[in-house]
Amino acid sequence: MSAVQGFLAAIGAAVLSLCAAAGALAIFTANGVRHVFLPPWYPAEIGRQLMRIGYFSLPVVGLTAFFTGAALALQIYIGGARFNAESVVPSIVAIGMVRELGPVLGGLMVAGRVSASIAAELGTMRVTEQIDALTTLSTNPFKYLVAPRLVAATLAMPALAFVGDIIGILGGFAVGTARLGFNGSTYVRNTWDFLTTEDIASGLWKAAVFGFIIALMGCYHGYSSGRGALGVGRATTNAVVSASILILASNYLLNEIFFTS
Repeated sequence: MSAVQGFLAAIGAAVLSLCAAAGALAIFTANGVRHVFLPPWYPAEIGRQLMRIGYFSLPVVGLTAFFTGAALALQIYIGGARFNAESVVPSIVAIGMVRELGPVLGGLMVAGRVSASIAAELGTMRVTEQIDALTTLSTNPFKYLVAPRLVAATLAMPALAFVGDIIGILGGFAVGTARLGFNGSTYVRNTWDFLTTEDIASGLWKAAVFGFIIALMGCYHGYSSGRGALGVGRATTNAVVSASILILASNYLLNEIFFTS
């Protein structure tokens, strides 16, 4: 085989592998979504996942949002001072947090925490044959393991993003009033006047999509994990990386949708 043929063969193998992975993910997604809407449901498991994904992620999302809002206020003030437009700091901080930074950074932080946890949990269950045991006991693994996590993450992420938006705006308020010399009531009024319902809704819709992606990547890589500790480790890494990339890619696509609508 010539060098050109070997090069083309390598490209072809990579394309076929990518298509096979995309097809497997599409089938997994369709099965997971289908079982979300088909009985039986497991509300206790959904509630447990809501606590794990939502409530226990509040500290990391809150801290990330607070320091992001504070840093954003400083940077916008520096840029606005060059054009004598320091007064735009409250409105830009609010819009930036609600529409973009709140859901995206919150999604990335939750992806690092939740996708890894889900992938490790399901990967360990795969290695120890607990998933096979569920099938033996006539319990559908998609119904008991995948669907509750998809539902919980999709519901929890908008709530996390909403709380993160509030904390991020408070971070900007703290820096604006303590460091940049803004009047507190003026800062709050400028924030409220320029923030619209559409801004809030677009961020919450994004967060719901990101939550679905986070749970889906964790479930997919954990469910299809290889055997042994090495397989579980790879599944965990792949879950976080793929969830983070898909969050950023879907964020752009959603921005295009909201921009053109």
